[in-house]
Amino acid sequence: MFTKITSATISGIDGVEVSVEIDVSRGIPAIDIVGLPETSVKESRDRVRAAIRNAGFEFPIKRITINLAPANLKKEGSGFDLPIAIGIMAAAGYISCEMLADCAFLSELSLEGRLRGINGMLPMALALADSGIKRLFVAPENAHEVAITGKITPVAAENLTDVVAYLRGEKQPTLTEIIEADTTDSTELLDFADVQGQFQGKRALENAAAGGHNVIVSGPPGTG
Repeated sequence: MFTKITSATISGIDGVEVSVEIDVSRGIPAIDIVGLPETSVKESRDRVRAAIRNAGFEFPIKRITINLAPANLKKEGSGFDLPIAIGIMAAAGYISCEMLADCAFLSELSLEGRLRGINGMLPMALALADSGIKRLFVAPENAHEVAITGKITPVAAENLTDVVAYLRGEKQPTLTEIIEADTTDSTELLDFADVQGQFQGKRALENAAAGGHNVIVSGPPGTG
């Protein structure tokens, strides 16, 4: 059976939508991940297998092929754990594919099936919102970043069991106040667009912010 799940990755400082295509068929049991996955993505096969089993579901003993499209874009990070798990479970019949039409998934999974936060959520959430996604399933620690986009609804789940229950309609997400209303006058906010020149410096800061990295700035202001 074939299923397709929507997710995203980071390319530079921009988010890019990624289709996680999963085919479950007869054959020697194996999990193959293609589409330029880096090491942490390849390792998701072991996390996903354990997470599904420890969440109380039966992992299909079949040949599973996972394609991360577009295939010419390098895929990084552990955020593909959840979409891969959901795709496999949909192919196994635990979830109706109709429930996945306007949803996307981004989260790392622990071996017991708990959702863990990932870096770079904001640009990926913006990219998914622009592609028409209405709900984004994430770990609780990433819900704030998704909510501040104002374009997509975050569904924060503690574990894989909750995600399946939400998709089946057996349980409704608890809608809490994820962020407080921002009363700051937008005219008082600083913007990189106001900085003349300094292209390398601005690019370095943007990359650091997108990846959640630390930055050290040395030297007196205005010297470049």
